[in-house]
Amino acid sequence: MLKNSLSYFVIITFILFPSIFTINHASATTMANVPQWQLAQMPNNPSLRGSAVINDSLWVSGSNNSVFVSQDAGQTWQDKSVKHGIKTDFRDIALFDKHTAIVMGVGSGNQSILYKTINGGDSWQLLYQNKDKKGFFDSIAFWNEQQGILLGDPVDGFYIVKLTQDGGKTWRRVAKNMLPEILEKEAAFAASGNTLIVGKQGKAWLTTGGFSASVYQSVDFGENWQRNEVPIYSETQTAGGYGLALNRHQQIFVFGGDYLQRSAKYANLATYHSGEWHKINAGDHGLRTAMTCQSSLCLMTGKTGNDISFNSGKTWSVFRSAKKGASDDGFYTIAGDNLLFLAAGANGNIGVLSFKSKSNKKFKDVFSRLKK
Repeated sequence: MLKNSLSYFVIITFILFPSIFTINHASATTMANVPQWQLAQMPNNPSLRGSAVINDSLWVSGSNNSVFVSQDAGQTWQDKSVKHGIKTDFRDIALFDKHTAIVMGVGSGNQSILYKTINGGDSWQLLYQNKDKKGFFDSIAFWNEQQGILLGDPVDGFYIVKLTQDGGKTWRRVAKNMLPEILEKEAAFAASGNTLIVGKQGKAWLTTGGFSASVYQSVDFGENWQRNEVPIYSETQTAGGYGLALNRHQQIFVFGGDYLQRSAKYANLATYHSGEWHKINAGDHGLRTAMTCQSSLCLMTGKTGNDISFNSGKTWSVFRSAKKGASDDGFYTIAGDNLLFLAAGANGNIGVLSFKSKSNKKFKDVFSRLKK
């Protein structure tokens, strides 16, 4: 077990600013006030790309073995970073309860690694480490605490997809003939811990890019896969699918763009319905790397901005501050649970957005929409 030598509280200075958003509906466009972001900055300015939420337990992870945890819905934060000789970048988190989590490190060879804690991050145990010099972990996901899946970059013409039945202690690679052979110049992006996600009844999805934009789907707990092209921007090596999300109806969404053209205007969101993939006009506001939905509310983010939907992802508006001079920058990653949203990004920046304060009459219209 690797003990954390640092357990001080990171005290937050909240930066609160009111926000006004346009809510587009089929018959009308109205304006409504919504709850405010609570912003904080973690020490040492890490790049944060992993996030997870269960109830009021919030976790983020990132560069230089960084892990930060809040057990009070973001009011205070503790540094729970992994103190280990191998420096890596934790770009994904699987959270099982307020005490139990697995973080995934990325990088070539042994930098791709999994650590597990069962005591809220007070100590970490090495769980699994990549042994292939060409290997590179991209994302992990779990259907339950024992049954999980891992995606890695291709090393022999096929993506590395591994399955575990014992909580990540051991992993079995899915046979290559169960996956499509990769396309020329195809690549997966470990941008936000959303490259691979799982759903109900053994479903799983992964997304890729690189002069293409594809979504692979499995309906049997990751044993067999099929690939479909998706209608988002894919005209460069650094373009394509960056992440996936499900709404409350288990409808799958893919989002992305090009990190070398973050602010360019291009198709960045698509969804699957009626047996095929369809582009969604979310404003085409550049690269989006993460999305999450709670009830009928969905938030999508990228480094240059945020978007919001009040109807499970059908229509979208820019999530912009109304305060003069306030930054409208977005984040790399976002997660949510029970109408509490957690976002994190560059320079240790964290945002917490809660729609749980139903006693606040100012937000009555918003909460009534979320019930529909």
